Amino acid sequence: MSHKGELNFPENFLWGSASAAYQVEGAWNQEGKGPSVWDTFTKIPGNTFQATNGDVAVDHYNRYKEDVALMAEMGLKAYRFSIAWSRIYPEGRGEVNEAGLQFYDDLINELIEHKIEPIITIYHWDVPQALMDLYGAWESRDIIDDFNEYCITLYKRYGDRVKYWVTLNEQNVFIGLGYDLGIHPPSVKDTKRMYEANHIANLANAKAIQSFRRFVPDGKVGPSFAYGPTYPLNCHPDNILSFENAEELNNYWWLDVYCWGKYPTIMWNYLDKLDLTPTICEGDFELLAFGRPDFIGVNYYRTGTVEMNPLNNGVGKGSMNTTGKKGSSEEQGIPGLFKSKKNPYLESTNWDWEIDPTGLRIGLRRLTSRYNLPLLITENGLGEFDELEENNQVNDDYRIDYIRSHVEACGLAIEDGVDLLGYCTWSFTDLLSWLNGYQKRYGFVYVDRDEDNEKNLKRIKKKSFYWYKEVIKTGGKNL
Repeated sequence: MSHKGELNFPENFLWGSASAAYQVEGAWNQEGKGPSVWDTFTKIPGNTFQATNGDVAVDHYNRYKEDVALMAEMGLKAYRFSIAWSRIYPEGRGEVNEAGLQFYDDLINELIEHKIEPIITIYHWDVPQALMDLYGAWESRDIIDDFNEYCITLYKRYGDRVKYWVTLNEQNVFIGLGYDLGIHPPSVKDTKRMYEANHIANLANAKAIQSFRRFVPDGKVGPSFAYGPTYPLNCHPDNILSFENAEELNNYWWLDVYCWGKYPTIMWNYLDKLDLTPTICEGDFELLAFGRPDFIGVNYYRTGTVEMNPLNNGVGKGSMNTTGKKGSSEEQGIPGLFKSKKNPYLESTNWDWEIDPTGLRIGLRRLTSRYNLPLLITENGLGEFDELEENNQVNDDYRIDYIRSHVEACGLAIEDGVDLLGYCTWSFTDLLSWLNGYQKRYGFVYVDRDEDNEKNLKRIKKKSFYWYKEVIKTGGKNL
């Protein structure tokens, strides 16, 4: 549908930005913090781009006041950040590290002082190494209670000031890449174990939301999902069926559980025939019923296009582009269900991620029609090679174009009837991009460091900084 007139964002719209603890904080063993699985994983040769890690990252832990001052200068309305579990519980359970709790107290208070709404992500992939060693982390139901206790500690400490909470960030990613593709910790390549771990994470999410209702009754909570809406390559019925398969397995397998407490029927039947469905214990679905969120967090970067993948000699798992060498991604899929195809109508980034703002609008509409819940864009942004030019200039017009088109898509989705709470870019400053090192930059603020040298970590405002400042100031009127 088309709309006449200008875009109208709500007056209380959360114009924000986002980060994750491991990617920005550094201070990996400072003031009592215990190691996370990422502290361990990144030290193993060959796991990350040029052996990069987050030991220092961009040193946000020691420079948070400087970073928040820049957020305030931009006029940011919200900042989504994650809490490092092993900074609060160095062993994942047991004794609490007061210094860790105090750091986030200080960060939250600094944000509030500058009239920036804090949004807490409780878990962004960095499970304590101690729990991995003790019982295998997400492969043991023991983590449900340990995660819940960690959550309750945070609710009690920060719930008086923080009203927006994200439980698990991109469960589909940390479970899929960690237990199926094996390129994230714990480097497992076992599809059955992946679905078992995923079910346990679902239960942990539901229990955390159940506890949230008791300790932060005036707050809002939900998971953030890495959402990639799917297209069929064309209207051939076989490809439409493949599209249905991909949408149900890649998206609704997680979202239906979050929102409805049950798995989608068709895909459960498919996986059950392959003995891949998770173990269901008494009380599981009763617990999942408590997990209905107040909003769905949407991490959106790209759409996916698929076609039929033959059962015999079909395409399987392919490699991902983690170097920025455009065109190095491989087709991948599941024989008998679907395989990925390049969308001929879309441009892509140097990491082969399709640039598709209309796909964001389509996705927001699909989620609204299916789940009828408010939505919060918890991540959206462009990772690219940025160049520091003379006089500390970073002319990232390509980032401005990307974010502008996606903000426009958000405005059109609101006109369509989507209840959109806010839009958080990824990210505010440059940061460590997990497997991709420091060369893949996302921020409005350039951080002067690279894979080989931490340099001075100087913060330098990019051209996009000033552009987004104007967007916020005008409430989305001036794009």
